[in-house]
Amino acid sequence: MITFVLTRFLHANRYPLRSKTLRMRAAISLTCAALVSAALALASPSAIAADVPDPVADAKAFQKFFTTKFPKLKPEDFVNGPYSMNEDLHRQWEEKEQFPPYDFSLDLGKEMFAKPFKNGKSYADCFPNQGIGIRQNYPYFDEKEGKVVTLELALNRCREANGEAPFSYVKDEMAALTAYMAFTSRGKPFDIKIPGDPRALEAYQNGKRYFYTRRGQLNFSCASCHVQNPGERIRAEVLAPALGILNAMPIYRSEWGGMGTTSRRFTTCNSQIRGVPLEPQSDEYRDLEYYLSYVSNGLPISGPGARP
Repeated sequence: MITFVLTRFLHANRYPLRSKTLRMRAAISLTCAALVSAALALASPSAIAADVPDPVADAKAFQKFFTTKFPKLKPEDFVNGPYSMNEDLHRQWEEKEQFPPYDFSLDLGKEMFAKPFKNGKSYADCFPNQGIGIRQNYPYFDEKEGKVVTLELALNRCREANGEAPFSYVKDEMAALTAYMAFTSRGKPFDIKIPGDPRALEAYQNGKRYFYTRRGQLNFSCASCHVQNPGERIRAEVLAPALGILNAMPIYRSEWGGMGTTSRRFTTCNSQIRGVPLEPQSDEYRDLEYYLSYVSNGLPISGPGARP
């Protein structure tokens, strides 16, 4: 660009009648070119920095979006899902909580958690603090394995390590165990960490990408319902906000007539948009749980919960 302008400048001096005007234009062009080059040089580090994932900024912006959209709600209200979006539903929730429909699962989970394996060990031997009050720390990134480990996955690994068959990730047994462990952490804020390992940041980014990617015959993303339209209705269902959506897991859903794990929720969502569900606890689902849990850091665990 600069070479072209210099050529014009020299060419102008061969024609005196036009030289003054052309010299002025050339000078302006040279100045503009120099300014553009300088601006690009200065902007390059910022542009590169902008491409670097920043989970802390993500979480701050994510939470600000919802608290701005629903200014009457406190941050901790979002863990109540659709019950925080609608006054009638909130009254129903208060009535439900007097005789919670998840109590049967909670009792079963407590009993299962305390029952020893055939080798004499128990779930308590597999977890920090004997598995009590630790729900808020899951999922976490395992730097040895290089992957995200969810609570459901950790429970099945515990079983297999002690000679027991793994439970289905979408059935009642897993829901009961996670219900009990969530209950022992009620009120404790999510405290999900992203270590310095670049693989952890990649897992977080993969989860974020999955959350915002459209799929299925309806061409919906997770965000289509839970960011763009929380509080709105799809048929008879009031959509929950993405903020705090996992804090209440596992949940009893009237629609299901029973309890559901996080894995069941993810696969059901894929089916509802006429997509093909992934295998429960696939890398994609684990990364998605990692992302959603991280951006809800600071909000209290409220599980087990109940939903319409």
